[in-house]
Amino acid sequence: MEPYIKCADCGPPPFLLCLQCFARGFEYKKHQSDHSYEIMTSDFPVLDPGWTAKEEMALLEAVMDCGFGNWQDVANQMRTKSKEDCEKHYMKHFINNPLFASTLLNLKHAEEAKNAETAIPFYPSDDPPRPTFDSLLSRDMAGYMPARADFIEEFDNYAEWDLRDIDFVEDDSDILHALKIAVVDIYLSRLKERQRRKRIIKDHGLINLRKFQILERRYPREVQDLYEAMRRFARILGPVQHDRFIESYALEFELRREIKRLQEYRVAGIRTFCSARMYDRLKTSREEERLKHTMLAEVLQYIQDSSACHQWLNRQAAIDSGLNPAMPVASNSGRRNAPPLNLSGLPGTEKLNEKEKELCQVVRLVPGAYLEYKSALVNECSKQGGLRLAQARALIKIDVNKTRKIYDFLIREGYISKA
Repeated sequence: MEPYIKCADCGPPPFLLCLQCFARGFEYKKHQSDHSYEIMTSDFPVLDPGWTAKEEMALLEAVMDCGFGNWQDVANQMRTKSKEDCEKHYMKHFINNPLFASTLLNLKHAEEAKNAETAIPFYPSDDPPRPTFDSLLSRDMAGYMPARADFIEEFDNYAEWDLRDIDFVEDDSDILHALKIAVVDIYLSRLKERQRRKRIIKDHGLINLRKFQILERRYPREVQDLYEAMRRFARILGPVQHDRFIESYALEFELRREIKRLQEYRVAGIRTFCSARMYDRLKTSREEERLKHTMLAEVLQYIQDSSACHQWLNRQAAIDSGLNPAMPVASNSGRRNAPPLNLSGLPGTEKLNEKEKELCQVVRLVPGAYLEYKSALVNECSKQGGLRLAQARALIKIDVNKTRKIYDFLIREGYISKA
């Protein structure tokens, strides 16, 4: 009976004493009379000042025994409250109170939300966009009409054609009648497949394709590739289960990458986080230097002039060492003109005539780029029936002086005509 005493030093299992035994200093096995203790009672308010915790428990037990709505029987079982008090208190604190609406449905939802914390949410398209008919967005949504919650063209859109000529008459033979029934069953299976596909599209939020793609881009590139491959299995799992699978793979990918980094650190003899951060900075610097030398090698293989090559290397060395490279001295007449470009060894030179080679040397334009610009200008001129200089500058985004020289050369040689 309450209140009773619980020993704070003994247990588990808990050692409980009534008030009479506690007053006499009762001792049993390991329990001693000088142990710390707690006074256990349910005679205190929880939800309402006029209702104790013991009465709250009695009310819940009575509702469970007598059934929801039988307030007279509930009051008779409790004996301390009236019918009106039981109904008013239960409806206020256990039904209409959002903090204590502890129904089985809410508990289930809370458990699902707890388990789905790590998953990226898939929101079903309850209110998808409403594009105009035959627009680009309408085609992306497979012709979905939100106002009707239906598609312009269904899956197996002509399934009804097999039923248009079927008519059940009394003169049908048994075989013919069974055949017509089989055709109707086949049509019903197609209708079920339509509904199944619609349910998958709605559950996974596939109607709003752009929103789906934004969610997919949250993953790393390697996980996105798996996401694309595993999308066909979404029809088997629900949206949350499918998302958990992708999240688990993303976690596995991150763990494998971190394990690989740890192995790399151990091979390099690194044991502390400070050393690891220093190692990462040095590694990034080495990668940048390696990329710079790779790009340098690609550039040098196209340069045949040894003096120009050495001059370029000396200039890069001065930049890398932090010094200001020697700039060409300006003359009184203005900026010194750059020397003509050496076309020997450059790809595309064999496709140029002598005048075009001379133009590329003076303008210092590689043959491949010149051929692309020439093709673009000639095609645009043929479409428009003529070409202006402003249009040429809009087509090829290079120095305006070079564009003017190329434009004048093509006009002079008859490749294009002025508008």
